Amino acid sequence: MDDILSWFEQMFGFVPRWLVGLCLVVGAIVVALFVHGIAARIIKRAVGTRWPAVTLLLQRVAGPARLALCLVAVALVLPLAPLNDVLREQLRHFFIVAVIALIGWITVRAVDMGAARYLQRFRLDTDENFLARKHVTQVRVFKRVIDTLIVIIAVSTALMTFESVKQYGVSLFASAGAAGLILGLAARPLLSNLIAGVQIAITQPIRIEDAVIIENEWGWVEDIASTYVVIRLWDWRRMVVPLSYFIERPFQNWTRDTQSLIGAIAFHVDYCTDVSRIRQRLEEAVRESRLWDGAVVNLQVIEASPRAIELRALVSARSAPQSWDLRCEIREKLLAFIRQEMPEAFPRERAMVSPPIDFGGAFKHGDGPPRPVPARAHS
Repeated sequence: MDDILSWFEQMFGFVPRWLVGLCLVVGAIVVALFVHGIAARIIKRAVGTRWPAVTLLLQRVAGPARLALCLVAVALVLPLAPLNDVLREQLRHFFIVAVIALIGWITVRAVDMGAARYLQRFRLDTDENFLARKHVTQVRVFKRVIDTLIVIIAVSTALMTFESVKQYGVSLFASAGAAGLILGLAARPLLSNLIAGVQIAITQPIRIEDAVIIENEWGWVEDIASTYVVIRLWDWRRMVVPLSYFIERPFQNWTRDTQSLIGAIAFHVDYCTDVSRIRQRLEEAVRESRLWDGAVVNLQVIEASPRAIELRALVSARSAPQSWDLRCEIREKLLAFIRQEMPEAFPRERAMVSPPIDFGGAFKHGDGPPRPVPARAHS
């Protein structure tokens, strides 16, 4: 190695030593990237479409593989570089941080690949997808929690390699006083949401594509992240809710155990309405609809006010969107039936006219009430 360094000094004596070392490091990185590109193309051509799993693996590990080759190249040329001790120590420190980042990156990629491989057995594009939604929710939540923990550990380990940060961290934990209390309070929302994510993954009050009502808004669970949940509302808006909300506050889940729902249709009719005819038309209408699941159809008188009676029709459907569409369809058909076949069923105002009251013959018909007699003046 001394002979190589002497040769460098003879050939590049007019160039600063640090610049020569830097050029060697940069050249090693360029050569490593070039070798990685050639190797990736050769492997892709050799694999082709015969092994899709290998192709997916190559795509997932492309980034870590480049970083690993660059680190190996730098490690090979670093002893040959004519650098001073300060610059060599800085490059060595950078090499350590890069190795920590590489380990964290590979770990995250391995978790992602394992999760993707596991979820390939489940499909969400079917009607009866409760088992699939259960496993997708658990895997996604756990994967994101694990990814967050890996990133936190990797960043913490990398920062501890810096002497100034290490001393600050040691003094901070040693004090264990106000600074520790402030740090704990600042991290409480993040930690509470992470713990809530684990609870949701285990107990599963919500799952991916569950229909929920939250804050008087109806929508579907689109995504469950490590600290929040994205709700896709019926009008294509997105509501972002912290994970802790679903642990601490009540909400409605319309597809917790099954997607089938019973929808209610309420309307008012007159007292003289033949309810049996409307009930018969209701049964005919739901049998004509492709949205009815064949489970529930019922009509009842649920209220009687001085002006009208209230009817409630119950119909069932396979999902929440179909339940809404079925309710609208049946309501429209019943109103059309009442308008065309039973117009007397619409609510109406009634007034009762009574004969004039006889006050015992005190005055005849046509006479008005007795007029008051004016008072006489006294002399």
